[in-house]
Amino acid sequence: MPTETPSIEAFIDALPKAELHVHLVGSASVPTVLELARRHPGGPVPVDERELRAFYGFRDFPHFAEVYESVSALVRTPEDVATLVLGTARDLAAQNVRYVELTVTPYTHRRAGMPMPAITEALDLAVREARARHGVRVAYIFDIPAEFGAEGARGTLDHALAHPPEALVGFGLAGIEQCRPPHRDVFRDAFAAARAAGLRSLPHGGEMTGPETIWEVVEGLGAERIGHGISCLDDPRLVAHLRETQIPLEVCPTSNVCTGQVAGLSAHPLPRMLEEGLFVTLNSDDPPMFDTTLTGEYRVAAEVFGLDRAALAALARNAVTASSLDGPDRRAIIEEIDAVAAAAA
Repeated sequence: MPTETPSIEAFIDALPKAELHVHLVGSASVPTVLELARRHPGGPVPVDERELRAFYGFRDFPHFAEVYESVSALVRTPEDVATLVLGTARDLAAQNVRYVELTVTPYTHRRAGMPMPAITEALDLAVREARARHGVRVAYIFDIPAEFGAEGARGTLDHALAHPPEALVGFGLAGIEQCRPPHRDVFRDAFAAARAAGLRSLPHGGEMTGPETIWEVVEGLGAERIGHGISCLDDPRLVAHLRETQIPLEVCPTSNVCTGQVAGLSAHPLPRMLEEGLFVTLNSDDPPMFDTTLTGEYRVAAEVFGLDRAALAALARNAVTASSLDGPDRRAIIEEIDAVAAAAA
């Protein structure tokens, strides 16, 4: 008797996954944020669940950045940092995620009064606990908050070089892209130093500005992977370059809709990016803030974009291939993905 083909939802649930684009503060679940808000009262973040969910209604990207900064300000102790990492690992484990590259903005935690060694110690402890408790392997990307310009760049680089966590694999640049041009040379210098120290160049680009930002992260920052990159389709020469080089793009559909970069999921450029032969991975960015999950993004890809099981498995393989995992660990997860895909064929 033939085996019944699993539903697309069951297939997505069973698919082993890697998450490459998720922010530490943005990954905090609603209960975790409420816990932090009650632990550190007096700020703008609500301590009531209904009010907090309303607080996560974003008018545009600057408003999102303002809300994000308010939540980030609740992270005031090393224990808070470890709590966030372990909460993220717990949530990802429930989605069959094997590996995550978690973006941390250490400069904001230092501004809150935490010393570099204490932040690093908390991050190291959380990596060990995440693996032991939840079976999720955690790596870190340290990113520069663009709004802080040269000060943020130097502070982030200093931390990455002087007190790196054991699992630090990459150096990034995020925040409001329109803030970058006055600090272009400072960012370039910081990335050159980080790359010389063995860190991968993993900046955001082309989320809220045009192709010129993507060209800058490719040519000026030596990007090995690009966060978002959705505006690349406005420049045929850039599309051709990305297709030829196969630089991975970390695409976050629900995030782009929630921050007003795309009018709606049906208008999202991901299907065309795939049609153009670009190297695409699916990611969740700041999942509780956008009422999504990584599993939810795969379901969007199936239900809204019409991707079938083979295409979803290809996206899962892409994320593992684009990750900083070493060869044997990378192959092991890809073999798991292949087994799930074969069973559903």
